[in-house]
Amino acid sequence: MKVLIVFDSVSSAKLTMKVAETIGAVLKDKRIQFDSLYVKDADKAVLKNYDCLIAGAPTMYFRASRGITNFLKSLPRKEFSGKSAAAFDTQLKGRFYGNAAKGIEKKLKKLGFKIISPPLITYVEGKQNQMQLKQGELKKAEVWAQTIAEVLSK
Repeated sequence: MKVLIVFDSVSSAKLTMKVAETIGAVLKDKRIQFDSLYVKDADKAVLKNYDCLIAGAPTMYFRASRGITNFLKSLPRKEFSGKSAAAFDTQLKGRFYGNAAKGIEKKLKKLGFKIISPPLITYVEGKQNQMQLKQGELKKAEVWAQTIAEVLSK
């Protein structure tokens, strides 16, 4: 089993990257082979070499960041039929902020991926240039990643 984590992280605090690193640490502990790449470093041709794609981004203006959206749009439809996938995001809590993870999941389904877990939503708080993950959010990411690891190990 080989997993590719592709993420976008736009703030100087790199909160979405921290979530991706947490997911990767759990996969490593579970002895699941993985690579984690910033979206601009992800090569869509190499994606064929992986069994599972975990994609994540911050929620910006009610949807996933432009980087991850463009990456997913660049992938050929239905070429990934039968491969596993899951989505995650970072977002402010509230009904007026949107949800990137649901949009990422929808795009993954359209590409033919089999979704293996409900999306992970991690919440951030703070002011514009002082954002941080809310307390307990990295633990929530660990638990989510453990569930992903269990599904992939079956």
